[in-house]
Amino acid sequence: MATRLFHISDVHFGVEDKAALASVERAVRKERPDILVCTGDLTQRATHAQYKAAADWFGQFDIPVWLDPGNHDMPYYNLWERFSEPYRRYNALCDDVAIPVFETDELVLIPLKTTVRSQNRWPWSDGVVTPSALAATVSRLEHYRDDSRRRVVTAHHPLHPPRPGRTNPTIGGDDAMARLSQAGMDAVLTGHIHKPFNDRHTLGDRSAQVIGAGTLSKRLRDGVPASYNALSYQRGDNEIAVDTRIVGQQTQV
Repeated sequence: MATRLFHISDVHFGVEDKAALASVERAVRKERPDILVCTGDLTQRATHAQYKAAADWFGQFDIPVWLDPGNHDMPYYNLWERFSEPYRRYNALCDDVAIPVFETDELVLIPLKTTVRSQNRWPWSDGVVTPSALAATVSRLEHYRDDSRRRVVTAHHPLHPPRPGRTNPTIGGDDAMARLSQAGMDAVLTGHIHKPFNDRHTLGDRSAQVIGAGTLSKRLRDGVPASYNALSYQRGDNEIAVDTRIVGQQTQV
């Protein structure tokens, strides 16, 4: 039996696309995927009100929910909290609505944190894979070294550059792709750029499927409409099947 995942990203509660969210709600109730995965940017400015909206929305589902933090999910207005407890609000949301482990007979999910409270460049929106974050994910992958199931890493920022030969906007992304591939990663789910994609990234004798979800907010880019991915994987398949679903047009903001 195949494992089915709905992969959404960049909901940005505060500037969310309510019609797009309603479309996902209907699809979840009708199709009942095994899990709803959101790869970050749950809120726009990480305010208490926006986290409350996220808790209400994700909390309505009676299927497992998996969450990753995005660069928008650390306090924006409260700098003291951003630097002292950057993930306090995010962790409280996860405690309320999300699960920390997901495994089926076909695949396992493994998180990678690509966000930091600050970095030596501006803006602070692009990703950073710290040595400690990478080590934690590699360690979890090593646990599944002899496992025949699909090993799927989830993160907010893409780990590869937008086009071959271009500079990788995620600091440490190239090394992360190499290290994670060597450790057995088969695929990585990300968001951040508000545009869906499905490709394959090859490193030496290893390759990984790279899958990105679009946005469910009004913050559209380059005219790409709101969308989400319906994923399916059955043991023995060469790749995760990706169905990108366009859910409506909105004015870019």
